[in-house]
Amino acid sequence: MLTSFIEGLLCCLTSKSANTVVPIETSELADGYEFVEVKPGRVLRVRHIIPDRPIEEEPSQGASVSCKRKITVYRNGQLFIENLGERASAELKSCQNGETEPNSTVEVELAESRNSSPPVSLPEPRSESVTAGNNGASETGAAGEAPAAVHPDQSQQPRKRRRKPKRTVVIDCERKISACKGTHSDVVLFFIHGVGGSLDIWGSQLEFFSRLGYEVIAPDLAGHGASSAPQIAAAYTFYALAEDVRIIFKRYAKKRNILIGHSYGVSFCTFLAHEFPDQIQKMVMINGGGPTALEPSLCSIFNLPTCVLHCLSPLLAWSFLKAGFARQGAREKQLLKENNAFNVSSFVLRAMMSGQYWPEGDEVYHAELTVPILLVHGMHDKFVPVEEDQRMAEILLMAFLKVLEDGSHMVMMECPETVNTLLHEFLLWEPATPALVKKENKTRPETAKAQTDNNREATEPATVRPATARQT
Repeated sequence: MLTSFIEGLLCCLTSKSANTVVPIETSELADGYEFVEVKPGRVLRVRHIIPDRPIEEEPSQGASVSCKRKITVYRNGQLFIENLGERASAELKSCQNGETEPNSTVEVELAESRNSSPPVSLPEPRSESVTAGNNGASETGAAGEAPAAVHPDQSQQPRKRRRKPKRTVVIDCERKISACKGTHSDVVLFFIHGVGGSLDIWGSQLEFFSRLGYEVIAPDLAGHGASSAPQIAAAYTFYALAEDVRIIFKRYAKKRNILIGHSYGVSFCTFLAHEFPDQIQKMVMINGGGPTALEPSLCSIFNLPTCVLHCLSPLLAWSFLKAGFARQGAREKQLLKENNAFNVSSFVLRAMMSGQYWPEGDEVYHAELTVPILLVHGMHDKFVPVEEDQRMAEILLMAFLKVLEDGSHMVMMECPETVNTLLHEFLLWEPATPALVKKENKTRPETAKAQTDNNREATEPATVRPATARQT
């Protein structure tokens, strides 16, 4: 604590930012690690494991899921989502919100307009509900009764004003979903960490899936781990980091790619799913939060000067340990030390928190995703409440939500076996192929000429005629 305070004081006096990130020259190039220069002078460390696969199996055909959705944004700050798919995977709906009907509607309020009302509400199916495609007149009478021409107390009733939609997004596509096994050479897993992390936090997952035969990719974001740390705050904005992730993805991507993100890394996975919709097979969000646009907080401890944050670095590390883990014992402290978690410079930490500006990543942006998504949430997470992941599950078209009772924000380090099992089951999951309906053998109706011939044969005496070649 005293050393950090002295270093912070020297930082203030010399006007130089303290940077404790391991430089790229001192990093040993071990087996499975690569260094990729995404831009001149901007180098990222990437762990790339290509396992020795057994005899390759033929990929399963899987099943096609109809993704038909109508998203309407109104000017009063409401978002109306209507699922129009004939078969939007009933098992997904039952896991997502308890409903078994494939056609359902979701009405939510946008983040900037909601006050104390619940963020997501599932209205009951009603015939008089107003949708974006109607003419604005809602029927309040029974189905068989015609509305009266003139109502005596019509002037006393409040007149419903037609809601004008701000914009409407229609999604109509077919997505083919199949099981992804480690023996398939066209499957790659991408692991993206969040603020203060590194690729080492995925150690258990990288080892587990590489042993199963999967090809895995895990980069260090700029300023994290052994990647280069530019001394410019603009190098840590969302768009700068997203461009780095895009370059890494295009370098290692194959036909079927699976994205696994944690915390801030979930936003980059969502960005890639929008940029490359045909190449993303499945996606996993671990404690990623709600589908709201990113905007840095104006009143935050990370807005303090870098030298002050450097003085408070031991306190920040202790706070992260308390909020990121369900238990604060010797094992958790050892996990933080071994996996190089929350071990970044104060300058990088301040720039990362101030650069989280992504206005495009709102509810509509997430509702447009058609890829199957697994949501994993630690119940004891103090950074991201469970209500945010529940909101995300309601917004997404195809989503599973799994809540782990013994986990917190760093759930993949606390419960590695459970997380690995959930991820593996999700990779092997594929929608059930609908059984083909057998068509009954129906006799074709006789034509008028055939009926006349049959009647004539019934009335005339049967005569034996020689068989001709045509009759034969």
